[in-house]
Amino acid sequence: MSASTPSAIIAVIQSAFERGKASGDLLFFPSEVHIHRDLGIDFEIRLCPALLQKPALPTPHFEPDAANHEKEKHVDPFKPPYNPNLYVGELQDEGEGTEYVVLFNKYSVVEEHFLLVTKEFQSQTSPLHPSDLVQAYLLIRAARKAGKHLFAFYNCGDRSGASQAHKHIQFLPTQEEDGPPIERVAKAARIVKDETPFALSSLPFANHIRRLAIPSSATPDELEPILSRAFVELLDLCISTARHAEDYPPGPPSYNFLLTHEHMYIFPRRREAHTLAVSGEPLSVNTLGFAGFFLVKSAAELDAVTTEGLANVLKGVACESVHDLQVSGGPELDGDLGNT
Repeated sequence: MSASTPSAIIAVIQSAFERGKASGDLLFFPSEVHIHRDLGIDFEIRLCPALLQKPALPTPHFEPDAANHEKEKHVDPFKPPYNPNLYVGELQDEGEGTEYVVLFNKYSVVEEHFLLVTKEFQSQTSPLHPSDLVQAYLLIRAARKAGKHLFAFYNCGDRSGASQAHKHIQFLPTQEEDGPPIERVAKAARIVKDETPFALSSLPFANHIRRLAIPSSATPDELEPILSRAFVELLDLCISTARHAEDYPPGPPSYNFLLTHEHMYIFPRRREAHTLAVSGEPLSVNTLGFAGFFLVKSAAELDAVTTEGLANVLKGVACESVHDLQVSGGPELDGDLGNT
């Protein structure tokens, strides 16, 4: 029988991951971690030469129309029948009735990397819905109660580093209770009040963050308005940031979303990849870069990234911060940001 609650999902993750590896259907690539400090953050750069063997995925067609997507459903890896060695279980949101399937990432560099996928096709260009936010947070909370630590991330849009067109939220475990490296900086930030979005002034690019003061006893019905309000506030700020950028590409904004037990983040995106000055090669960046994790496939790429500086890499794909204008209520900019 498949797991059907967040707690049940967390309880079987480890054994299911080992089963998937043993079957050969789940490919795990060991890596070597290098710590590189920049922006006051201890970034973890994983060197994984084995990823050179991973088949190159075609650029996904980000089609927001579910009807048109049916034309390409044969290339959707998140549609049934599910590979039993990548399948963990299913969840259903009590409030909206939305159904999800939990699957492992077929190509994993971090153990127990799993995905929360909408059973019915939704586009990776669409914003997260209340049910998405609630189920993601319930999984994070269930892990915490089990003595584990998870964070969730979502790559939204064609400049976000997304690799699949079918809507999915990803989850990674961390050894530290603080979560991903950027969480330690966000937790140390002094803000006026939890209910106000804030930005980290130490980061040379736009970042919108909301502290979550959520009681451990909060029910899904109580979680929904808290998480939804935080997300809408951050998304509004993301949109106003994109509108302010004179060179922002046409079309809906792309962004990276990060969720921990205590914070929600959105990073507006201007480009999919940054061209490394040393090698001239493009380096694709997704939410993990902003969380404090980078992945490189060779020692030469590691050297190029550290020579460039992670601040420059992230700045190259992100938007310029308009924090000061948003705080002061500048022309054509809505939203209120707290100070750090």
